[in-house]
Amino acid sequence: MSKRIEIRLAGAGGQGIILAGVILAEAAAIHEGRFVCQTQSYGPEARGGSCRSDVVISDEEIDYPQAVQPDILLCLNQKACDLYVFDLKPGGTLIVDDSRVHHLPVTRAVGLPFTRIAREEAGLEMLANIVALGALAVLTGVVSLESLAAAVLARVPRGTEMPNRKALEAGAQAAREFLARRGSESSRQP
Repeated sequence: MSKRIEIRLAGAGGQGIILAGVILAEAAAIHEGRFVCQTQSYGPEARGGSCRSDVVISDEEIDYPQAVQPDILLCLNQKACDLYVFDLKPGGTLIVDDSRVHHLPVTRAVGLPFTRIAREEAGLEMLANIVALGALAVLTGVVSLESLAAAVLARVPRGTEMPNRKALEAGAQAAREFLARRGSESSRQP
C-alpha cells in the first residue's frame, strides 16, 4: 500500500455512507494505528440527497484531509457513480452496488449486489453499507476484515451486532468469490 490512500464512499442520504466512512476511518486509526482523516458532504435533504464520505489513510501525518483523486471509489447508487467516477485516479478501483448501478461510465469496475446480499444474508437492505465495507476490505486490503469487524461492532446499536456481523462477512465472501472467478477466468486466457 502507498503511504497515502484516498477512498471515497458515495451514495444517497439514508444509505449509511457517512457511518461507513466513520467505521472505515476508525478501523484504520484505532485498530491499525494509522493516520486517518474522514470528511463528509451531503445535500440539504436528510434522506435521499447525494452524500459522500472521504477517508484518507496514511502511514505518515496527513497534511490535506480530503480526497483529491480517490484511489478507491465505492458507489451505492447510480447518481453517485455518475457524479464522482471521473474524480477517480487513473487505474484506481471502482466498486459499485450493481443492484443499484446499472450504467458504468468506465469499462473497469467491480460490481457486486450489496443491497441484494444485505437483504438475503442479513435480513435488512439498510445493511448494504456494511456489506460494501466487507467487500472493500477483501478487494483492496486497505484495512483488515478483523479491524473492520471491531469498528462495526463498536459503532452499531445494541441488539444489531449479529445482522451487522453477517452483513460484513457476506460482503467479504462475495468479494472472495469475485476474485476467485476473476482468477480462474484470467488463467484460461491464452
